[in-house]
Order: sequence, then C-alpha cells, then structure tokens
Amino acid sequence: MKETDDAAGHLTCEDAGLTAPAIVLMEPQLGENIGFAARAMGNFGLRDLRLVSPRDGWPNEKALAAAAVAKPIAGSAQVFDTLEAALADCHYVVATTARPREMVKTVFSPETAATALRRRMQSSERCAVVFGAERNGLDNDSIALADAILTAPVDPAYASLSLPQAVLLFSYEWMQSANPEVLGRVTAFDGPVREGLTTPGTIPASRAELFGLFEHMEGALDRAGFLRPPEKRPAMVRSIRNMFHRMECTEQDVRTWRGIVSAFTRRSTVSKG
Repeated sequence: MKETDDAAGHLTCEDAGLTAPAIVLMEPQLGENIGFAARAMGNFGLRDLRLVSPRDGWPNEKALAAAAVAKPIAGSAQVFDTLEAALADCHYVVATTARPREMVKTVFSPETAATALRRRMQSSERCAVVFGAERNGLDNDSIALADAILTAPVDPAYASLSLPQAVLLFSYEWMQSANPEVLGRVTAFDGPVREGLTTPGTIPASRAELFGLFEHMEGALDRAGFLRPPEKRPAMVRSIRNMFHRMECTEQDVRTWRGIVSAFTRRSTVSKG
C-alpha cells in the first residue's frame, strides 16, 4: 500500500483511494503515553494524530522520546482546545469506551469498527476515533459527539486498557482490514509475509513425484525387512503414506527424501559387501 500526504497533511493510501482515520486523544495526561500511542499508529499505517488539551502541554519532550521511530507522527500532532474543534472536518466519529453509558449508539468491536470506517472512507468521508484520558476515559458529553461506540472484548476483572494499548488495538485492526492475508514486513526483496505455509524456491510435489517416492521408499523398506509381518504391510504402508501427505511435501522435499533413501541403501549394500 503506497502512502502519501495530501495538502492538508492527512495520510492517504493511493492503492485504497482513501484517507486514514484520525486518532484523537482527549486530554491525555502523560507525555510518554502520547508517544507510545504515536508509535502504535506508525506500526499500522496511521499518521493523523490530534490532541485535545494535553495536560502537560505541547510539545512534550517525553512524548517525542517515547515515540522513537514515530517521532515525526508525534511531532506533527495537531493540538486543539476542544473536542468539537478536533472533529470539525470529520464526517463520522467513533468513541472508545468500556460502557455504552445508556446511550443509543451503534457498538463496534475494534475489528468491525476498522471495517466500517474503511468502507466509509472509501466514499471520501473523513473519520476519527476518539480515545479518553488515562484515568477516567471519555465523559458522557464527549461520547455524545460520536456516531458510534468502540469497545473491546476484555476480561471483566481487568477491563481497563492503557491509552497506548487501546490505540494499538484499533490500529492493528485498521491495517488488517486492508489486507487480512498479509502479515509482517513487506520489502522489495522478499515481498509480504502471508499466513500459512510458504514454499519459496519450490512448488508442491505432484502426485507422480510422491508415488515415485513411495515406490522407492517402500522397496527399500521391504529389502530391509521393515514392512513385516506380511499381513500388517498394507496398514504400515498406508500409515507411512499418510504421514507424507500430512507434510504437504514440496518437489524439493521429495528429492531430499529420495536422496536419504538412496544414501541408506548404498550404505547397507557396502556394509554387506
């Protein structure tokens, strides 16, 4: 996904044709938490950080230090006096809270929120996700400004997430909603990491290649006296073949196994000679 900045400073994703959502921190208390939140944003493709009345003022050296490689994100954060001002250019807003507060609003999980925001932003809507202060979260008046609520499934005994944790949780789902199959670092050398078994430099073995391996191996095992007694041979052969099928052998795997069988066969022949 190629990322650029538009004239207003919002991160855009050219491949997806959308602007990434703003992350709004309402009255954050610790500079370090702002920095860690910025770092979480950077990990997962978010750049638009907005701060509403940070307690310790701005800029904040502790925040910039905690941001580490995401220092440019923290350094370019926009600061507002009110939440209304921070959300003025947004068309759709999601507020994070552990409790609905008896308000009639759509409730999202982090996953469904990311999907819903991506769909809206593909229609050129600007969106934002609002996070409350570390001690008490968002108050009712702040939540009332949002269109929907985002809440995460957590253990009720430990329901409170730290500010950076909450930002990380949504940011991860935002990235996943773009391409859930891609995992890890994407480089020009090895491409994206994808879930499941990868076989670089080879392809899955054909049935003919596997059948050749079975014939080779079973012949060697017969000569070694392994597949005995005769009445148990069919079950033993099936068990061995099923083991190889579970391995999802590649062409290279088959060549390696045939080489192993040949090596043991030659050694046995030399020993007998």
